[in-house]
Amino acid sequence: MALIYIVEDDKSIQEIEMIALKNSNYLVQAFDCAASFYNKLEEIIPDLVLLDIMLPDEDGYKIVRKLRSNPKTRRVPVIMITAKTTEMDMVKGLDDGADDYICKPFSVMELLSRVRALLRRSMEDTPEQIAVGNIMLDNERHTVIADGRSVLLTLKEYELLRYLMLNEDIVLTRESIMRFVWGVDFEGETRTVDMHIKTLRQKLGQCGGQIRTIRGVGYSICKECGEDA
Repeated sequence: MALIYIVEDDKSIQEIEMIALKNSNYLVQAFDCAASFYNKLEEIIPDLVLLDIMLPDEDGYKIVRKLRSNPKTRRVPVIMITAKTTEMDMVKGLDDGADDYICKPFSVMELLSRVRALLRRSMEDTPEQIAVGNIMLDNERHTVIADGRSVLLTLKEYELLRYLMLNEDIVLTRESIMRFVWGVDFEGETRTVDMHIKTLRQKLGQCGGQIRTIRGVGYSICKECGEDA
């Protein structure tokens, strides 16, 4: 399931977008302002952002520029959804780094079509191989190499490792891991995540030390082995 962030201060528009996306089986979280959106980005990077331009604390143009200047978010697809309809407004949004532009009022079918197209395009751009330290994950072959040896993982272990590696050096909460790997909302059951992390570390051998526990928060992966934080 793709995770989509909505940054929109108009509650009625926000609700329309959330209902449409949830009914299409996307995971969705909405924010009324830039500040709360930035706070959530520190926890988990989404697969796509729907972004309003006119926000109470910071305009969408500036938000896009910040996303593109940050190595962790520069590849996140962004669709601007706004009442600004002039050609210059559209050109400015695209020049600042937005991938697409939808004018209000919009058709829900058009919105979903644009979202699907952009997610499909971004998935095609996902690197075939991901390397973090001495761990190499090959998406095309669905294989994992750790310290030069092949590691046999279950589907969930593979998806867990892939999710960690795509978010190198980012602390991922157990909630975000549950949503992406198991496709369900977190309900306080930490044991599922913790047990999979334990077996994944064991299978990775020495490289298992690259997965760090951030006590009270979740997990992250880095290039170097080290003590749990």
